[in-house]
Amino acid sequence: MRILAIDTALPAVSVCVMDMTNLQILASVTREMERGHAEALMPIIQSVVESTEGGFAALDRVAVTVGPGSFTGIRVGIAAARAIGLARKIPVVGVSTLAAFAAPVISEGGADVVASAVDARHGSVYVQAFSRDGRSVIGPRAMTIREAIRSLGAGPVKLVGNAAPLMAIEAWSTGMSAEIINDDPAPEIGFVARLGYLAAPEFAPAKPLYIKAPDAKILTGRRTLRAAG
Repeated sequence: MRILAIDTALPAVSVCVMDMTNLQILASVTREMERGHAEALMPIIQSVVESTEGGFAALDRVAVTVGPGSFTGIRVGIAAARAIGLARKIPVVGVSTLAAFAAPVISEGGADVVASAVDARHGSVYVQAFSRDGRSVIGPRAMTIREAIRSLGAGPVKLVGNAAPLMAIEAWSTGMSAEIINDDPAPEIGFVARLGYLAAPEFAPAKPLYIKAPDAKILTGRRTLRAAG
């Protein structure tokens, strides 16, 4: 199976084509950026896919990150993935950014708890915790950093995600044993592809995973409406 993986949920645009027969990445591009995902994504996808033998015709599935992350970025990635899936008549599956951050550590084994955290700003994080066998022990949720650390118990814990340093500072202040494994701005795109391969399309739809409402507000006369997440 050949999978196209797409991630625009966080401050990067990442695309790869992976051959799942031998877990080989055939082509990949990751470009860190805070804005401009919509303009950058399609040219990157075209460049990556067309550099592989067979191009778009050889794709069997599309995997795309569905959040948590940027409201706009998530929608950009999902729209592109759905369009390619529709054109090629192939399945499109959604992958959580939190699971993608944790996957490399879980695949190595040995960790009692892996906590994946994405910066939600204003002192909050999106967080999910996994056992050593990959089971979710704390489901994805938005919490203050302090609440997130206390939800993890006594530790030890391995921290991943772009909010890992924020989590570590709070953990150390309480005496918890915590280790930062990575604090990359976005997950490894190869693991988005791997999780997309393992996902069943009927249980992993390419729909936005909005854990809390976006900050954008719409002004309508005297009323202020928060955009639905």
